[in-house]
Amino acid sequence: MKQAIFLLLDEYADWEAAYLSATLNEGREWTVRTISLHDHVTSIGGFKTEVDYRISGHPSFDLLVLIGGNTWDIESDDIFNLVDEAFSKNTPVGAICGAVDYLAKNGFLNHFKHTGNSAYLWQNYENYNPEVEFMEEQAVKDKNLVTANGTAPIEFTELVLQMVNFDTAEEIEKTMYMYRYGFYEYVEKYGNPYL
Repeated sequence: MKQAIFLLLDEYADWEAAYLSATLNEGREWTVRTISLHDHVTSIGGFKTEVDYRISGHPSFDLLVLIGGNTWDIESDDIFNLVDEAFSKNTPVGAICGAVDYLAKNGFLNHFKHTGNSAYLWQNYENYNPEVEFMEEQAVKDKNLVTANGTAPIEFTELVLQMVNFDTAEEIEKTMYMYRYGFYEYVEKYGNPYL
């Protein structure tokens, strides 16, 4: 069983995790777990979440997902070491919203095509020296990294699923069509999946 670890900080953006975590967790080959600096975190939407693992004692994982929010200006050796471990091992990483800001600030984006909320926010980051300019797109996949802005949870989900070869391209496309356009348009295009 492959394991996806979702890093959640206090005031995390719950909507940014929903499509991806639900899709992965319903798959036969994946399990989803949460990780943080503390045993409990609260989302921007007020969801109180008891996390599965503390960063200091994390298990092995096949995908690291960094969910955005209001507290990614954090200074933490534990978070840095976790992210650095994933990049060093070429483990797939997905980052959205404020989590991409964190990657930029700490120099993790320099060798990847990437996007985020705004390159303007990063102009004073000493460690942000990209080989490829910021791309003004909802989400970008390059090698083992997917980045997205905070308004792109569906695009983020699609590219992460592609990155980890979650399913065939056709099945991923169908799943995303349902998320984007809803059940009735899905039925009109692909038929009723429940019959």
